[in-house]
Amino acid sequence: MSTLPSSTERQTAGIGLRCPHFEEIVATRPAVGFLEIHAENYMGGGRMPARLEVARRHWPISVHGVGMSLGSAEGINDRHLERLARLVERIEPDWVSEHLAWSVVDGMYLNDLLPLPYSEESLAVVAANIAQVQDRLRRRLLIENPSAYLRFAQSTLSEVEFLNELVRRTGCGLLFDVNNVFVNCRNFGGDPLAWIEGLPADAVHELHLAGHAVNDADGVTILIDDHGSQVSAAVWELYERAVARFPTAATLIEWDSNLPPLPVLVAEAQEADRRWRSVHKEVGYAAAA
Repeated sequence: MSTLPSSTERQTAGIGLRCPHFEEIVATRPAVGFLEIHAENYMGGGRMPARLEVARRHWPISVHGVGMSLGSAEGINDRHLERLARLVERIEPDWVSEHLAWSVVDGMYLNDLLPLPYSEESLAVVAANIAQVQDRLRRRLLIENPSAYLRFAQSTLSEVEFLNELVRRTGCGLLFDVNNVFVNCRNFGGDPLAWIEGLPADAVHELHLAGHAVNDADGVTILIDDHGSQVSAAVWELYERAVARFPTAATLIEWDSNLPPLPVLVAEAQEADRRWRSVHKEVGYAAAA
């Protein structure tokens, strides 16, 4: 039997701290386990970092980056990294994460998380960039598997193989985005359960859940990871398999577009907790005792 904190001590699922909800979250203090922020929204001056310190008094914080461009062959932007490091030092978050993607070319930031070819060449680039970030932050970085809408013919490794090798070379952790895997497997083919079984269980420290859109064009159905709706039934089922494989990973509900009232978001976190407890009880972890 695994040794885990009891279910009464277990940190409940987290939600994103988004500006329209900030005052209500601080005033009502919903029963969520932690709050996630997007790093770039808090890396400047003004009132945003001070507002975050208010929330930090009541909840653990997860810092989720969207602009580090870990896949950039140009390397890491030192100024961006220093601003992130100052934020991390000020807030002392429980987790810091970034995407396996790139978004910078010739010093210009693109408003998207663009995919990489999974090759030995890009593996060396990403590993060097992760090592630089971890050295500066003096902590482990969690790497998120992204959603993608194209594949590169140059890829010689599967994405699972690529992530495993990053863990081996850099000691980084993983953020397993359940919805992204579901979306990618539906769009390109593939077995999401093989994804779950293929990742090193001790490297996965956080799980992401989100809704997706279903788009039909010219008779082809494409799923879009838009974070704009409730988690689908199929993704909830996949989440339960992920919990069984990664039982100590924290769970976050992502909802960034079509933002709902706060109680709807909290209810999604509570559903994640209910399913987490059910899986632990069924599998027989000590947390269910």
